[in-house]
Amino acid sequence: MPIKRRDFLAGLAGFLTAAFIPGARADDGLVEGRDWRALSPPQAGADQEQIEVLEFFSYGCPHCGSLNPLIKAWAEQLPDDVNFRRVPVTFGRAAWDNLARLYYALELEGSLAQLDQAVFDAITQDRVNLYTEKNILKWIERQGLDADAFGKTFNSFGVEVALGRARELESRMQIDAVPRIIVDGRYVVVGEGVRDYEDLLGITDALVQRVRTARR
Repeated sequence: MPIKRRDFLAGLAGFLTAAFIPGARADDGLVEGRDWRALSPPQAGADQEQIEVLEFFSYGCPHCGSLNPLIKAWAEQLPDDVNFRRVPVTFGRAAWDNLARLYYALELEGSLAQLDQAVFDAITQDRVNLYTEKNILKWIERQGLDADAFGKTFNSFGVEVALGRARELESRMQIDAVPRIIVDGRYVVVGEGVRDYEDLLGITDALVQRVRTARR
């Protein structure tokens, strides 16, 4: 259920009622253009021995926040041949750059599991401004963490490297909307007219199985 850059905070209703896009139905029941589209050119994953699934998201995206608990529970059940990674987008904007930095800083600090959904909720539900470093550190302190130590991590070389890799992936995978799921660097999950996020993940499962079958 992607949000385009121009309407990043727009409502979900229009997408859920999107018109059916006709296409050829494959043996797995998926229809190109409705359920998925090809990424052109295909992009190699980090580990060719595994099927890579990437979720591109932003803490400022309410749909990403709604999907987050579901996709994390889904990821916990994935078989060993699937590698799932989350990638925060920036779209070249300073505010979203800070949100991506926040994600990687939480990851490096070991606080991601504790505060990940809380960041989504603070921004998209409570309307807390977490788009600047100053406001982020104030919020971090309210969560009981050491703001000074977190600030050092926020501006660390490790976060800078992770952010650079995220930007490179965002460009290579041609991301123009979030949430966006890419399977094996080949398939972009579209999900036009899906009823809910579980259906979106169902399409992802079917594409993973398609890749698995092709490799065999």
